[in-house]
Amino acid sequence: MTTYIQNKKATFNYEILERFEAGVSLYGHEVKAVRSGMGNLAGAYVIIRGGEVFLVGAHLTPYQAKNVPESYDPERARKLLLSRAEITKLEKQLNTAGLTIVPIKWYSNKGKIKLEIALVRGKKKADKREAIKERDAKRDLDRLRKSF
Repeated sequence: MTTYIQNKKATFNYEILERFEAGVSLYGHEVKAVRSGMGNLAGAYVIIRGGEVFLVGAHLTPYQAKNVPESYDPERARKLLLSRAEITKLEKQLNTAGLTIVPIKWYSNKGKIKLEIALVRGKKKADKREAIKERDAKRDLDRLRKSF
């Protein structure tokens, strides 16, 4: 499993409750762009409209800019491929708990490009500070271990 693009801000800004693997409907040049890491998931989110799931706000830079149709929009809404049971489960949890869905990473699974999405709840400022303190403490411990 190769990871191509990650949304590093998602794990810092949100508390991840549940993860899902989704296929994505992409054009051929978008697949090449993802495989070469030419994209950005920061600020992207997932919506459910009419029983279908879409990725909104993810930017995919064209693989070869001169070889892309003029009407191409790098931030177009891309359809996500999930089972009906997963879609209803997500829809139910979004409506009841006030949660949101964000993309975590683009990766390869058995040669297919997949998108990991997560059902998340926003962290408070104090939770973010606590995460920073834990990260700094871990870094200091690693430095001490390395010096001995």
